[in-house]
Amino acid sequence: MGYVLSNRRVILGVTGGIAAYKAAELVRSLTKAGAQVQVVLSEAAKAFVTPLTLQALSGHPVRDSLLDPEAEAGMGHIELARWAELILIAPATADCMARLAAGRGDDLLTTLVLATPAPVHIAPAMNQQMWAQASTQANLATLIQRGITVHGPDAGEQACGDVGLGRMRQPEALQSAIEDALAPRLFEGKRVVITAGPTREAIDPVRYLSNHSSGKMGYALACAARDAGARVTLISGPTALAMPEGVTGVSVTSAEDMLHAALGNIECDLFVGCAAVSDYRPRLVAEQKLKKGQQDLSQIELIENPDILAQVASHAQRPKVVIGFAAETHQALAHARDKLSRKQLDAILVNEVGDGQAFGQDDNRLHWCDAQQTLDLGQASKIVLAQKILSTLQEHFPL
Repeated sequence: MGYVLSNRRVILGVTGGIAAYKAAELVRSLTKAGAQVQVVLSEAAKAFVTPLTLQALSGHPVRDSLLDPEAEAGMGHIELARWAELILIAPATADCMARLAAGRGDDLLTTLVLATPAPVHIAPAMNQQMWAQASTQANLATLIQRGITVHGPDAGEQACGDVGLGRMRQPEALQSAIEDALAPRLFEGKRVVITAGPTREAIDPVRYLSNHSSGKMGYALACAARDAGARVTLISGPTALAMPEGVTGVSVTSAEDMLHAALGNIECDLFVGCAAVSDYRPRLVAEQKLKKGQQDLSQIELIENPDILAQVASHAQRPKVVIGFAAETHQALAHARDKLSRKQLDAILVNEVGDGQAFGQDDNRLHWCDAQQTLDLGQASKIVLAQKILSTLQEHFPL
């Protein structure tokens, strides 16, 4: 899709990490594809890559100061913010992510992010332990919730000798992502309904049956669909996640609540059942707390919950495409294919759970199954997988 970049205006922000050396290759590749690239360096980035190198490759002066008297005589940073059709920060260090999440605007790059109407993308790069830190993950969630698109990081050996998530995505992958972002949005005007998170089935006013789902995969899908131009409704069980901006949220508790919300939003182009719906619920819910020693809690009678996906897929107003998820502990592909057929789905995403996999994690490994094929989508962050799911969906079941 190299033609997509012809005369498109891209700001490349470079912050101070060892991966900054990849910025030179990225600038060269983008300009070769026809893009106009202006580079903005943080102060720390200049310790890793020189302005002269990036100026020679881009054909434009490199900006590195908010208080450049010549540029700011005409409010240059505002003009630059308006000039951009897309801002990509690569690499984006942990410090950069924290500053963006805090809404800082005390250097040129963070000010541009605040001042631009253009979409902002980041490619994180840092030590694997820094990436795993709760503060970094909280900043990541904040940025995604605000509509910033995140690419990576990838896993592998790092400059410090550690191995894990934290490597910046390669320039060719980032260029492809920019092309996708600047191309016509694949789901423009489409209505997408996604279920996410766990359900809770009350035993009494205090206790409930549930599962370990965090909702992260479903929320990532909602963000990716929103960014692809869709009108997104996210039906969410109880989670600790903030509802993404630009997404219509419907909060539910039980499987029956979720079924009611799903059928109430049945008129859509795509329905994605990503929620971990409890299979069973107590037949009777006690009006008061059941006291240990006074009632036999081992004799709670369970009944099956409704099958939300099956009801949506067989509905008279069935969405054009219905896909589901299968979280399995063994024989994952076999169980997924059984669900695909039994529930009359168009496709199903399957992953293995348990032993610290999938539930509650920021990354996952998924396989796509439809009637014709099985595709390994690989292991990546849930945001990256969400984008892969939508790309695969559009390729095989165009809306």
